Amino acid sequence: MTSELRVLRSDDWDVWLSCLERAFGGVPNAPESRALWRELVAYDRSIGLWDGQACVGTAGAYAFRLTVPGGAAVPAAGVTMVSVAGTHRRRGLLRTLMRRQLDDVRSWGEPLAVLTASEPAIYGRFGYGAATRALNLSVDTARVRLAAPPGTDDVRVRYTDPVAALPACEEVYGRLAAERPGTPVRQPKWELTSVLDTAQDRAGASPLQCVLAERDGEVLGYATFRVRPDWDRAGPKGTVSLRNLGALDAASYAALWRFLFGIDLTSTLEAGGRPVDEPLTHLVSDVRRCEARVEDSLYVRLVEVGAALEARAYRTPVDVVLEVADDFCPWNAGRWHLVADAKGGASCRRAPDRAPDLELSVAELGAGYLGGVSFTSLAAAGRVREVRPGAVEEVSSAFSWHVEPWLPHGF
Repeated sequence: MTSELRVLRSDDWDVWLSCLERAFGGVPNAPESRALWRELVAYDRSIGLWDGQACVGTAGAYAFRLTVPGGAAVPAAGVTMVSVAGTHRRRGLLRTLMRRQLDDVRSWGEPLAVLTASEPAIYGRFGYGAATRALNLSVDTARVRLAAPPGTDDVRVRYTDPVAALPACEEVYGRLAAERPGTPVRQPKWELTSVLDTAQDRAGASPLQCVLAERDGEVLGYATFRVRPDWDRAGPKGTVSLRNLGALDAASYAALWRFLFGIDLTSTLEAGGRPVDEPLTHLVSDVRRCEARVEDSLYVRLVEVGAALEARAYRTPVDVVLEVADDFCPWNAGRWHLVADAKGGASCRRAPDRAPDLELSVAELGAGYLGGVSFTSLAAAGRVREVRPGAVEEVSSAFSWHVEPWLPHGF
């Protein structure tokens, strides 16, 4: 097959997106969704493969800034909209797209690439490691009680219009994003994705609803959600589906959850994509009736090993030589000397003449980069090889962080 790989043009958009939609099952996006994604897409950072007039492959990369341990917002390519037409499988087209994209990301000076994977088996061969996890809860609110901390009764929870509340919600989001590795710093217009509300998205539930948590007139938290009414012969058994929730203190956090638990005519609260260290699990009377399930979330790829490791902070001092294998981006391969103290300073330089302390691939380095995956665990799985005794413990301690990394929204 003779194919053309080219940067996306605005007049290619409809055909390009239709190729993507077909690859993901063929259900078209709602017109409102299609319009918003067209506004957000970075045409000069998106590519397509063309077989004549037919688009047979797609890939995009948003210009994100990702919070890393220590609070820095590091430039990162938010890889998205990756697909290959079913008629063109097993021809190396995905590899072609990934090769061009990572070369582009490097040329843009972005040390990280991140994505969420439709299928976890796909992206490891391109150097991506699963770096964050998400907690999914289905709470039986008819039987589970909430133990609210002192001060919860001082918080006022009130309904508001989701769009009108966006500035207040974004203020809370921004403050929380600076504290949580894995969280994208919101770029212009991305706040609109949090209130996108189409009939297709609702699937029989209500339009998006919003409440704010306030104390003395200050907004300290928010929650957006839908309610799906349901009844059986015994009475009402509706479901509350949480979309987003953020709060700046424990009382406001508990007040929002207490409100959600108490919505009339409902008996189930579904909360997906939450951080695995969700404080709610310490407030409920019966965690087993919350049906907790953990799944992979954000995948991280170090595009420039040295720059990426220098960009984050470390919890404990570290002085280690890492031998990194990276067949797909060979400029990363080799030995890197990482030295960091616990005050925020880090140096990572080439060290071809130094003996390695640890041997690992770039995918394992990506998995542990945000502090949510222990190098001790990776070593126990045979994914990291310790050369110098004690190096695994040293690196695991240094890369760990006091909160779990979390991706609060998809892209």
